[in-house]
Amino acid sequence: MNITSLQNNAQNASRFLKAISNKHRLLILCNLVDAELSVGELEKIVGLSQSALSQHLARLRKEGVVKTRREAQTIYYSLQDENVVDVLRLLETIFAEDTAKLARVA
Repeated sequence: MNITSLQNNAQNASRFLKAISNKHRLLILCNLVDAELSVGELEKIVGLSQSALSQHLARLRKEGVVKTRREAQTIYYSLQDENVVDVLRLLETIFAEDTAKLARVA
């Protein structure tokens, strides 16, 4: 592990981790790994009101985790940085293989 590099980027790493450290935002990101999705599609998947979902998406957009694309009246979201996929896969390795761990975290 390159400690010097991590020390130099600790602020960025901290902001990124704070941005994804919410169960709804994690669910949003997991669903964006394989596909670009509209706000309406995300609303159905995540089960949040449009206003609550918009707040989570705004936070992720502000931190550069997701990006948007507009097509007429529809806004589509996708992952901005492919490194997010690596982080999500690591979380899957740690938590999803053991449902008992997931139950404790939830």
